[in-house]
Amino acid sequence: MLQWLMSAVGLGPPPPASGGPMTRESAGELVRWFMRTLGAAPGPGLNPQGFGGFAVGGAQVYFEYHEARGVLECSALVYRFNEPPRPGVIEGFEAEAREGTDTGGGSVDYERENRGLFLSREYSVVPEGAAFARDMKRLAKASLVWGDEVLDRVASRVFHPEELEKR
Repeated sequence: MLQWLMSAVGLGPPPPASGGPMTRESAGELVRWFMRTLGAAPGPGLNPQGFGGFAVGGAQVYFEYHEARGVLECSALVYRFNEPPRPGVIEGFEAEAREGTDTGGGSVDYERENRGLFLSREYSVVPEGAAFARDMKRLAKASLVWGDEVLDRVASRVFHPEELEKR
């Protein structure tokens, strides 16, 4: 908050200009700026492969720039599976989102290659810095709820539906 306030009054680097297309440079600059607002040590924002990440309020948030689409994907980890999820699990999470469980502005995103379940959102246009910071904090907060409450609810639905019928 202090860094954001400092940049707002001209004492720190501002976020990148909003409204333009999301380029690799603007994506890295936006992530670096956001990290500074949280008091993180200065870093590259995104590595040479276009990836970055750090903790936001206890949540793990990851960033990936997709060059071909000109998109910055922002993902907050909900759960990392040790094995591929059983049938019905991912569908259970998707049902939760359709039923209106707060996703923090993101969508349910299962990444097979790392067995991670995320809430993710994408930016093709550079957002205003303060709006991006609010979006990321909201996404991070929702991922913590999903990793706790929603995970339990989905597991109960998928693995023990008979218990729900007794209620």
